[in-house]
Amino acid sequence: EAQLVESGGGLVQPGGSLRLTCEASGFIFHRYAVGWFRQAPGKDREGVAFLATDGMYTYYSESVEGRFTISIEPGKRTVHLQMDNLKPEDTAIYYCAADAYAEIDPPTPAQYDLWGQGTQVTVSS
Repeated sequence: EAQLVESGGGLVQPGGSLRLTCEASGFIFHRYAVGWFRQAPGKDREGVAFLATDGMYTYYSESVEGRFTISIEPGKRTVHLQMDNLKPEDTAIYYCAADAYAEIDPPTPAQYDLWGQGTQVTVSS
């Protein structure tokens, strides 16, 4: 069974850092688009950072570019999202998503078939 499992969310003060991890299992993790959407209360799901597992492309939303870094562990089925200089407006549930055919730039939730359960990120003093 194809599965994505996220970890690493939590509570952090403004200016702090968190690292999210997405572990994939049950499918061939080759030439996939994979990354993170987030959803804050009352708002639409927003694509934050994505990459192609063949290493050809990355995407960052304007709201996180320069603060967030997405990476994949070589030879593994694990993707990380390093989040630095966090702001209160980064507070949301973060979802890992993957698909063999979805666009990365920009990422559209409807195009992604595989989703993790979500992990809460709260930025507050």
